[in-house]
Amino acid sequence: MHSVWKTSILFTIIATLGFGVAYPLLVTAIASVVFPHKAAGSLILKDGQVIGSELLAQSFTSDRYFHPRPSAAGNGYDATSSSGSNLAQSNAKLVQRIQTDVDKLSAENSGSPVPIDLVTTSGSGLDPDITPDAALYQARRVAKARGLGEDRMRQLVEQHITRRQLGLLGEPRVNVLNLNLDLDNLANQNQKP
Repeated sequence: MHSVWKTSILFTIIATLGFGVAYPLLVTAIASVVFPHKAAGSLILKDGQVIGSELLAQSFTSDRYFHPRPSAAGNGYDATSSSGSNLAQSNAKLVQRIQTDVDKLSAENSGSPVPIDLVTTSGSGLDPDITPDAALYQARRVAKARGLGEDRMRQLVEQHITRRQLGLLGEPRVNVLNLNLDLDNLANQNQKP
């Protein structure tokens, strides 16, 4: 009986060290060499400062920027409280919030149907991407707020569309933070003499 306990404890220690310590360290080391940007959290730097990650949505509320999907994470876009709202489709609070968002967005682009991802939250509440339709829907508002042509804004969106991987995996998408950073860079270029 004593050897069974000894074997069980020894196996637990070896398995914990192997699968709980050595394997994660090995995978992290390989990822850091092969995919250093992704392994470090896909952080985005501006003027040497971390301003965000390509993997997490941020709140943009100004008309001068493209907006991400709504967030139910904490007080909104809170990475420490990642989650959906957990409200049922029939919940009056959810229905009212969506209707308010639809009404507001419809006023921006009357006659155009509102893309669903501009009024619904993702499962995590931190989805950094929107559909190309959602980005193009916002192009008129952003162009007007920045005093730029709508065609130029649509071109910028088109440049930021990430296509399906291998032509079949995933859906086309636009990373909102990267799009807004390039929008600021475009504005800075236009201001230079």
